[in-house]
Amino acid sequence: MTDLSTFIAGLPKVELHVHHVGSASPRIVAELAARHEGRSPVPADPEALADYFAFRDFAHFVEIYLSVVDLIRDQEDVWLLTHEVARELARQQVRYAELTVTPYSHVRRGIPAPAFCEAIEDARSRAAADFGIELRWCFDIPGEAGLPAAEETLRISLDERPDGLISFGLGGPEVGVPRPQFKPYFDQARAAGLRSVPHAGETTGARTIWDALRDLGAERLGHGISAVEDPELLAFLAERQLALEVCPTSNVRTRAVARIEEHPLPRLVEAGLLVTINSDDPPMFGTTLNDEYAVAARLLDLGPPGVAALAGNAVTASFLDPASKQRIAGEIDAYLAKAS
Repeated sequence: MTDLSTFIAGLPKVELHVHHVGSASPRIVAELAARHEGRSPVPADPEALADYFAFRDFAHFVEIYLSVVDLIRDQEDVWLLTHEVARELARQQVRYAELTVTPYSHVRRGIPAPAFCEAIEDARSRAAADFGIELRWCFDIPGEAGLPAAEETLRISLDERPDGLISFGLGGPEVGVPRPQFKPYFDQARAAGLRSVPHAGETTGARTIWDALRDLGAERLGHGISAVEDPELLAFLAERQLALEVCPTSNVRTRAVARIEEHPLPRLVEAGLLVTINSDDPPMFGTTLNDEYAVAARLLDLGPPGVAALAGNAVTASFLDPASKQRIAGEIDAYLAKAS
């Protein structure tokens, strides 16, 4: 496994399911908590964050996640977070990432939408120059905040339309947050040229995935692991090669899956689905994208060629232009050839 870990560490990658605030490193979270000490329950000690990020269930995870969101108070905080997330991804040889960003959560805490978008765009440009990584944005609706959040997220997306924005999403809890109610917002986003990438089938059943496909026009699925419950859905997804953004450790840490050994990833692959490997909220879940590739390799019994094929899946499923896809796929092929 050491040799495979070394291979994974150097493998060029694409990350398709990683959250902006959820990617804040313990160092950055602690730094932000220290800035706002006395006004936040988040520990200002990086060592204490492991215990703070021990989640009882998905609802508790959302509660803790929002407490970290509360630490992002101004444009400078947004820029710092974004630039540092890019730094960490680049360290793992990520060439391109579609970062899930929730502007509503920051705007309602007092950061004007234009200032928020200016900060992430400036950090995106700097990250490309500093680290050689290309970032794009998925602006997502926090489902727990309901239709007002959907309306505001759509407004920000269409009025501000930062250069890096390519897709429209829906995150947060699935239980009690039916997908069909968001159809009008996704219809307008798609009509404006944004791609549809809602979360579905993480903590609820296959019905949620069908709803995301039929009502939200999903072009990729965040998680989607409950597809294994429905043979018809598996066949539909396999035939259309509609990709799943699978995040194995996240599913265990939020109790969506009881144990990593029970994760449905092998069944999804056996059914012929286009599966990508992603990290979700890596520091909160005590993982990295490299670690997730190692977990996937273990679950699927893969060596370097199989791991490289998983990396290629992410390139295929990305919203990159064809020339950029070809370039990164070529890097992966060259890296595998050199390692063989």
